[in-house]
Amino acid sequence: MLSLEFCEIKDEDVNEVIALWQACGLTRPWNDPYNDIAFARAKPTSTLLVGRDSQHEDGAILASVMVGHDGHRGWVYYLSVSPDHRAEGLGRQTMDAAENWQLSQGVWKMQLLVRGDNHAVLQFYDQLGYQPSSCKLMEKWIDPSKRGD
Repeated sequence: MLSLEFCEIKDEDVNEVIALWQACGLTRPWNDPYNDIAFARAKPTSTLLVGRDSQHEDGAILASVMVGHDGHRGWVYYLSVSPDHRAEGLGRQTMDAAENWQLSQGVWKMQLLVRGDNHAVLQFYDQLGYQPSSCKLMEKWIDPSKRGD
């Protein structure tokens, strides 16, 4: 099985990570990925982890995940695995890295959001032991100019 080595994103990784997100269909027109990465990196309670191919010298980034916490609950965003390497256990390795980062921060509960019609991703998280929450997500666009339709 392919094994990944995880570390925090570096400046020179940003374009490669965004290309990976685009290949995975994670970007949205109303969310500038450069801003999202910069915002996560600027805070002590969040980061972006990249998973590099440990078996090749070039160390290509094959996976990434943005993690953060609010002091109580951990969150995960932008989980991505190269489309060329799906179903090889890299998603599980990436979530393990995210969970380990959260534990290193003293966080013991992690949450995530998945679009309701994304059945394959819902099944993936179900296999990792994630369950639907009894809480109802509510939102308000406090800056309506940022809303994407």
